[in-house]
Amino acid sequence: MIPVRGYRGHRVAVLGLGRSGLSAAHALEAGGAIALCWDDSAEARTRAVEAGLTLHDLTKTGAWKDVVALIVSPGIAHLYPTPNPIIRAAWENGVAVDNDIGLFFRSYATEEWDKFDVMPRVVAVTGSNGKSTTSALIAHILEDQGKQVQLAGNIGRGVLDLDPASEGEVVVLELSSYQIELARALAPDIGVFMNLTPDHLDRHGGIGGYFAAKRRLFAEGGPDRAIIGVDEVEGQFLANQMREKAETGEPVIQISAARKLSGEDWSVFARKGFLTEWRRSKQMAAIDLRKIASLPGAHNHQNACAAYAVCRSIGLAPRLIEASFASFRGLPHRSQVLGTKDGVTFVNDSKATNADSAGKAIQAFKSVRWILGGLGKEGGIGSLAPLLDRVAKAYLIGHSAEDFALQLNDLPYEICGDMATAVAHAAAEAEAGDTVLLAPAAASFDQYPNFERRGEDFAVCVEKVLAG
Repeated sequence: MIPVRGYRGHRVAVLGLGRSGLSAAHALEAGGAIALCWDDSAEARTRAVEAGLTLHDLTKTGAWKDVVALIVSPGIAHLYPTPNPIIRAAWENGVAVDNDIGLFFRSYATEEWDKFDVMPRVVAVTGSNGKSTTSALIAHILEDQGKQVQLAGNIGRGVLDLDPASEGEVVVLELSSYQIELARALAPDIGVFMNLTPDHLDRHGGIGGYFAAKRRLFAEGGPDRAIIGVDEVEGQFLANQMREKAETGEPVIQISAARKLSGEDWSVFARKGFLTEWRRSKQMAAIDLRKIASLPGAHNHQNACAAYAVCRSIGLAPRLIEASFASFRGLPHRSQVLGTKDGVTFVNDSKATNADSAGKAIQAFKSVRWILGGLGKEGGIGSLAPLLDRVAKAYLIGHSAEDFALQLNDLPYEICGDMATAVAHAAAEAEAGDTVLLAPAAASFDQYPNFERRGEDFAVCVEKVLAG
């Protein structure tokens, strides 16, 4: 645990008692603060009491007396589409609002670091798609090469559940826009911006607010190294803002999975399955990504470029990074190959919860039996029309099945309703060379509590097909 610094003897309120909220409360108390916990859910409040925490009803008159800060869980809206009433009350009472990410960055470094010969470093990864795979890949490479690594944030452990720093270790954080936008302290040593596609627009008041939340990691975090995907205009803008040396682009490393990058700037790009490092107008290294089964498609090649750039920034040689690429097994629910039967491959990409990520999954394969649907997001799947020539047939499930069907143009489709029916029908109709791909392009909450449960259901259905 990382004891929170700066609040010893003070009353600090915690709103939202999920994983991050409970962790924050315990870390506050470990640092000598008085944690006052609240959640709208009676079940969550019961869990907090069982964990030995103190409840404090923040909706009551006088609840804010002597409270110096409010720590908010990431799922709670603080501005759009409307501020949570408790957050508004904190504003009105002059109480500073923060989250566990802010607490981590103000508490991670301690006086013990004066004894270290090699300082710990924090790598923070954000973007719309690919954050989890990139973060896990960075951690895998570093650990595979003998580095001390901890992985946390939106993946793995909560940030305050990490162990205190050890000499030379690297902490890899996957950070969502929700986590970045409210943190009062941001200080990564290396910041990574993957990409930007429309998502969570209601929470951020539109695409501009969404980008502004991501941008805070760099504009306010001030990383020593900024690794920035430049395949969208927002990334190009951010890379330009962060560059300090005109002749080299320092401290920026640009990454791309769409085009060759050249010139004096330090860049890493992937084309036709090959990763290339380019610096000072010279090719420094190249890696064939086509043989790495756990990183299929251009979107995973972008993930590889980002991870490579981070590890090069830390000092690893290209040949060492390449060796560790080969042993990466990927993450569940993200381009996860479940098996092959009679020449048909089954791939679980349940994490593809928007049209852009689903499109990238489709592009990784030549002939797709596409299982999609769920709780559709703004914009639907109309943007995927150019990719439908890769799809033999669509199998639709969930709340938005009929709406999605209207956006498939002339593509053959079937409204299956549930996962078991979709998998059974897709498997029965698939031919050798086809890929049965779950890439829902939608949230899961109409039928499942989260994308993980959706992917697990798909895996169970596929297992029955493989065993049959």
